[in-house]
Amino acid sequence: MRISPALSAILFVIASSAALAQITTSQYDNARTGANLNETALNPVNVNAQQFGRVFRLPVDGDVYAQPLYLRNVDIPGKGRHNVVFIATEHDSVYAFDANGQPLDPLWHISFADRAGGVTAIPQADIGCPFIAPEIGITSTPVIEAATGTLYVLARTRETRGGDRPRYYQRLHAIDVATGRERSGSPVLIRAGVRSKTAGFLGLFEGDLAFNAYKENPRSSLLLVDGTIFITWASSCDFGPYHGWVLTYDARTLRPTGVFNTSPDSSEGGIWASDTGPAADAEGNVYLATGNGRFDAASGGRDYGDSVLKLRVDRSGLALRDYFTPFNQARLNSSDDDLGSGGVVVLPDQPGAHRHLIVVAGKEGTIYLLDRDRLGKFHSGSDAHAVETVSLAGGVFGAPAYWNGKLYFLASGDVLKAFGFDRGQLTRSPVSQATEKFGGPGATPAVSANGLENGIVWAIESRRWRTGDRQATLHAWDASDLRHELYTSDQDFARDAAGTALRFTIPAIADGHVYVGTKGEVDVYGLIAPPEKPRRSRKRHRASRTLLLQ
Repeated sequence: MRISPALSAILFVIASSAALAQITTSQYDNARTGANLNETALNPVNVNAQQFGRVFRLPVDGDVYAQPLYLRNVDIPGKGRHNVVFIATEHDSVYAFDANGQPLDPLWHISFADRAGGVTAIPQADIGCPFIAPEIGITSTPVIEAATGTLYVLARTRETRGGDRPRYYQRLHAIDVATGRERSGSPVLIRAGVRSKTAGFLGLFEGDLAFNAYKENPRSSLLLVDGTIFITWASSCDFGPYHGWVLTYDARTLRPTGVFNTSPDSSEGGIWASDTGPAADAEGNVYLATGNGRFDAASGGRDYGDSVLKLRVDRSGLALRDYFTPFNQARLNSSDDDLGSGGVVVLPDQPGAHRHLIVVAGKEGTIYLLDRDRLGKFHSGSDAHAVETVSLAGGVFGAPAYWNGKLYFLASGDVLKAFGFDRGQLTRSPVSQATEKFGGPGATPAVSANGLENGIVWAIESRRWRTGDRQATLHAWDASDLRHELYTSDQDFARDAAGTALRFTIPAIADGHVYVGTKGEVDVYGLIAPPEKPRRSRKRHRASRTLLLQ
């Protein structure tokens, strides 16, 4: 049976709304649409500086790069049932807080560090990259398996025992959401290796290439697909040698199930995604973009710099199913215009010749609309193997959000723009755009809406390049008309100021609250006064009662 595009869009909204009552993964769903379609408290009428603002803050022991996650009705032993927001920090801690701030103290708090035992988060001085400071612990957004009440989190540690030189480790933890305790078999040490062929002075060298827990830095979010956890890595400040690694683990046993390296015979090709996450479609295919590095796959090699990869776990492990590489990859590589600064979004089915689409954009500022059934591999001379390319005014560090037939992009040095779709292709020009430029490296926007109504686009204005600290600023626009900026946290700075900004943070919107990760705290915004319930006239009430009785 063929489903019309209109019905497909409605089914997509219904399915998404059911899943999005809770935030269990980065950007709200595995497609990474960035839209919470189950928000009934906040709307374009009441989100303004008179009715909306910061309502409380949640202090934590480290910087919060990971997007907060949210579960309803968690039964906390000895503390009752709570809606819970989960926060991970660079101090190697995970917190569970009551999402409404009642109480403000943590429901539970765990730390993977043990200073007395010589286990800490990694000091920034050990790495030498200033982008995450003063310490590096948990950066990637965790993922929750709601059915089992398990939170999966990747933590980095520096360990010294008995005066030995420091050693660096990464571990995957499985945590009970109700208690914070480790599940059986947790944690597991991250280890992996692939065969490598590299050219040297004495000819071709073949050997084992091992995962380096010191060099490899995880920025993009964890992904859970059909019982398999996907974790990806890049580096810190391009400090090499490093590689783009993709590792998979069985969610029940934490047993490793697959390894893929994007640059086994060279280096680089990191999976950055500006703290967004790899995306997955309904069939379990996973999509991600790589950064700078050698590309030789079109000539029989195994290196995939500046490419979009389609991966799938099968009986033999983690396999590459298809890929897309821009025709100008060599120039992107030489000019540090990583395609992999952007995250991939899987779009709902579209009309036309290319029904199954994904979208991504990187530092160059080109939007690539791709057919995920035929990514096109590499064509020299042009990007004719893409369904469409559209240029933005700045580079993209993150991912767009999709809502109600529109893609919302916030590029560096640009204004927020919405592109529509016409017969399965993007409009060449924005159908709506904001009026003022957005500061810093742009942002990954998030949308809250009640299905197809009351859409609001949210974004965090973060730290600018090569500048000192500044306060984060929360912005909100009417998703139907971006000329109408509804709110900024600077409008009433004394009341609403957020903490010190971090780069690439994404707001989490759930059940009337907006959670903003900053330096050492999460700032929580909501309606200052409870919303009034609409009144119904007695006449209408009687009519409704009559209909019910009939």
